[in-house]
Amino acid sequence: MQLLSTAALFFVTALMELLGCFLPWLWMKGKAGPWVLVPATGALLAFVWLLSLHPAASGRVYAAYGGVYVATAVLWLWVVDGIRPSLYDLVGALVALLGMGIIAWGWKGAGGA
Repeated sequence: MQLLSTAALFFVTALMELLGCFLPWLWMKGKAGPWVLVPATGALLAFVWLLSLHPAASGRVYAAYGGVYVATAVLWLWVVDGIRPSLYDLVGALVALLGMGIIAWGWKGAGGA
């Protein structure tokens, strides 16, 4: 259960990071006005705060988060960008999630948690 709640928190964290980067990208490409920088800033602040909620050492949190970020970015590719992920995208995301699970599974037994 702990692993699932960690993954869910990482998923929301990844959404905030993607949104916080996507909105300025829209503005820079001329597809949105500068007003998008306000919610982008809020999303990036939420991203940092959400990462701080994990009990493990920051390096472990960042390493494990990376796996969920990769998988969420592939989902973003499909849902937001409208590009169907390739088999390589999906397998890569699965491998990244497996890495996240391995790292997060060991948090309790690792020193410096």
